[in-house]
Amino acid sequence: MKILAIETSCDETAAAVVENGTLILSNVVASQIDIHRRYGGIVPEVASRQHMLSMVPVYEEALHVAGLSLHDIDRVAVTYGPGLAGSLLVGVNFAKALAVAGGIPLSGVNHMEGHVYANWLAFPIEADDTSRFPCLCLIVSGGHTELQLMTGHGQYELLGRTRDDAAGEAFDKAARLLELGYPGGPVIEKAAIRANDSLVLPRAWLKGTYDFSFSGLKTALWHKVNREEIVGNPQLTANAAAGFQEAVVDVLVRKTIDAAEEHGAACISLSGGVAANSHLRDKLTKNSPIKVLAPPLSFCTDNAAMIAACSYFSGTTSSPGGPELDVLPGLSL
Repeated sequence: MKILAIETSCDETAAAVVENGTLILSNVVASQIDIHRRYGGIVPEVASRQHMLSMVPVYEEALHVAGLSLHDIDRVAVTYGPGLAGSLLVGVNFAKALAVAGGIPLSGVNHMEGHVYANWLAFPIEADDTSRFPCLCLIVSGGHTELQLMTGHGQYELLGRTRDDAAGEAFDKAARLLELGYPGGPVIEKAAIRANDSLVLPRAWLKGTYDFSFSGLKTALWHKVNREEIVGNPQLTANAAAGFQEAVVDVLVRKTIDAAEEHGAACISLSGGVAANSHLRDKLTKNSPIKVLAPPLSFCTDNAAMIAACSYFSGTTSSPGGPELDVLPGLSL
């Protein structure tokens, strides 16, 4: 089965063609990062307008690279939530038009579930292989931080989530406080490499739960920055970046491993934009008593290949589709 997938949930315009859930025939991404960097964050209206400019060229390139035409496609899959409403509308309406024009089935995909299936692309197994279940999924991105117990394809139990800032959002805010630039995750990680010490910052453990909280950590960093004149001193800034990164990673790793052990998980799946952080990947892998799946960096950030993989493995039994498909910006997994 050849699936053409469209992804426009935030600031990447993406299209991909994937065969049988794992064979990537094309995976094209047009990033808007340079456009939004000047604002220090995503501007929703700017993002949606840029999607409108990029969607057709990205789609055409995806088909060209795959060496296919629309008539060769068996299913169109598209992210319908969660995400920015305006951005989602561009992708969903484009996908609906393709499905109608080609007489092709249309499947709506949850963006967060798509991130989970990045590891099915990176580490392919057959659809009927259940050896990974139950799988403890840590999904960490700019808008989400969740622990999901995946007991089968399309079957999830929410164990914990952030009560305030997502991990990626916390990195962005910390980078802004330290005047390091945007996006926060990569610049915090780069600065932390130069540290010769680590700024001591608190952890919100929220004992008795698998929930996360990063707003207090952000506030603690704000007080440190203002009291100790960190900004402007490259070494102190690097130490502060290292301390902030360690505080976030420490909580993510500890809670993930504890949840995996309690629920008898066969493996841990790391996914989402923050999964590109090398310190998180290394610490989780070294400390976990079970196998950790972490996709290549290109599959951590938003892309359409993961949406196609998700549509294939999860199927269409519970997926919305057809001309009535609409966006759900607040969609949960």
